[in-house]
Amino acid sequence: MESKYNYFKRDISWLSFNYRVLLEALDERLPLYERINFISIYSSNLEEFYKIRVADHKAVASGATESDEETVQSARELVEEINREVNRQLDDRVRIYEQKILPALRKSHIIFYQDSHVEPFHQQFIKDFFKEEIFPYLQPVPVSKDRIVSFLRDNRLYLAIRVYLKNTEPHTPYYFVMKQPYAKVPRFIELPSHEKNHYLMFTEDIIKANLDLIFPGYDIDSSYCIKISRDADILIDDTASSADLVAQLKRKVKKRKIGDVCRFVYDRAMPQDFRDFLVDAFRIQRDELVPGDKHLNLEDLRHLPNPNKSLHSVEKPKPMKLTFLDEKESIFNYVAQKDLLLYYPYHSFEHFIHFLYEAVHNPETREIMVTQYRVAENSVVINTLIAAAQNGKKVTVFVELKARFDEENNLATAEMMQAAGIKIIYSIPGLKVHAKVALIRRRGMNGEKIPSYAYISTGNFNEKTATLYADCGLFTCRKEIVNDLYNLFRTLQGKEDPKFSTLLVARFNLIPELNRLIDREIALADQGKQGRIILKMNALQDPTMIDRLYEASEHGVQIDLIVRGICCLIPGRSYSRNIRVTRIVDSFLEHARIWYFGNDGNPKVFMGSPDWMRRNLYRRIEAITPILAPDLRDSLIEMLNIQLADNQKACWVDDQLQNIFKKRTPGTPSIRAQYTFYDWLNKQ
Repeated sequence: MESKYNYFKRDISWLSFNYRVLLEALDERLPLYERINFISIYSSNLEEFYKIRVADHKAVASGATESDEETVQSARELVEEINREVNRQLDDRVRIYEQKILPALRKSHIIFYQDSHVEPFHQQFIKDFFKEEIFPYLQPVPVSKDRIVSFLRDNRLYLAIRVYLKNTEPHTPYYFVMKQPYAKVPRFIELPSHEKNHYLMFTEDIIKANLDLIFPGYDIDSSYCIKISRDADILIDDTASSADLVAQLKRKVKKRKIGDVCRFVYDRAMPQDFRDFLVDAFRIQRDELVPGDKHLNLEDLRHLPNPNKSLHSVEKPKPMKLTFLDEKESIFNYVAQKDLLLYYPYHSFEHFIHFLYEAVHNPETREIMVTQYRVAENSVVINTLIAAAQNGKKVTVFVELKARFDEENNLATAEMMQAAGIKIIYSIPGLKVHAKVALIRRRGMNGEKIPSYAYISTGNFNEKTATLYADCGLFTCRKEIVNDLYNLFRTLQGKEDPKFSTLLVARFNLIPELNRLIDREIALADQGKQGRIILKMNALQDPTMIDRLYEASEHGVQIDLIVRGICCLIPGRSYSRNIRVTRIVDSFLEHARIWYFGNDGNPKVFMGSPDWMRRNLYRRIEAITPILAPDLRDSLIEMLNIQLADNQKACWVDDQLQNIFKKRTPGTPSIRAQYTFYDWLNKQ
């Protein structure tokens, strides 16, 4: 039966989010290099989007794969719609970069050359630098339609060059491609300063300025940057055993860089006949063409040197170390008395490391159980678990091998832990385990029962992303949560079909409980009382749960959604008139999932790992905990209220997927949620 409701397309909604990231580069209140970094983030996001999402749609469009969700025709139409929107956004990126960022750099006495033209006082330096530092690493490769052409590597920059033999007739063009040597030479070169100005230059522009030295005997016609994006998704047999899954991943990860072409990006200034030649020679499909800027791979801008040291950098909130949790105090003793909720990166992730250290050295620790989804390289968390095993503790780690782009790191750390004596449980066939949980099981020295400890988080056990992502983690020794978490780990080991009394676990009791909570708010609204729902998450896509929100809105339930990324729910329609969608993009990546249900003045608040995506709700193991301590529940509600009041970095998402910035009403305070909440925490 066809739904009476409508939804945004998932990928078009995601493009709206990524465009919001780009808009941060326009905010002149931010330090200049922070604005530049947002262009880098936008570009990096877009690269991954093409390599995964667009590659999937193209596979369906070509008939290479089948999908239950789209036809060949609808996939083709979606790819065309995506490319149109991306082209529109890239026009804005060029405008922002050229008309806002470069003039701002010049105003700060940083001259960033954008082509091969340089001032006379730099010309000899450019020539000498090219000869000594770049030329030895260059290898132009001829391109011909009639020959086997060289393989273009994924996401590598190439210079496509057209030349003519000097003093010959007919005037026949010759084509070459040349990989940029960024493994040997930085992307950005600092030139000698002159008077009060500093100078930067792209390496490819230095190469362009010296092409005559590479091609003696030729007239240089023109040169343009190109790149290929390749399908980076890994299709594996989800029903395979753990051993087969490991072997599959090891084999297929190596092939990621030689996947099918999903995007051919070229300098939009390239003449059509030049582009047509390359398309034919490299056998590029016309729907794979995506016009780009003069300089591609602008994700590299995060490495742009800052030669003007007087330029102030962004003053981000520094992680707080709670005095009652310093290294001399026992987190175990504190949590035995009351639950503890930490907010990263406002609180230091070192408190979680301290928690693990205490488990390692506590003689009553019987077992440490942890899920691993994405961990940092050279992870302190992993090293601590290894220390626990070496200290005689039983350590069990569930490793999710199918964490995209982290497969190799997860395999390597799993093998290292296994060698240290840690019990490793690999991915469950047909499922991903996305829950971020840890359990410290304890027993008294004489066998008496003493508290065990549970930790449930919205973010990964990753000390690096814990300084960049806004997450929260709950420490508790409540028996009902500890027992549920132990049952969850037994389930991951295939030992039982569990019953959960308190935790909500995807694929078990999550959906029925969400429906019950929504039904409760609808019933309150029908009784003339206030029905109230606030949902904070990264993505909202599942049509079934969106329909429940539409239904609640029709009954008068007031709903606020704080959704950073994909939001397929359409606000502003008759059936969603009571729903508002807020998006926040700021210094930290909003990553927490927090759900509030008003419950007639006795609110129920939950936090955990899942977004409301089909994959999270139906095809993954996710863990959500209620916040039972009133003071911690109130602090989460305070954070939600501050985010809804944000009038600096928050915007509404309207029914056309536009990002409409919230305006501060005259006479009201300026609220920048991340910084306001940090100040609030600091006063607690």
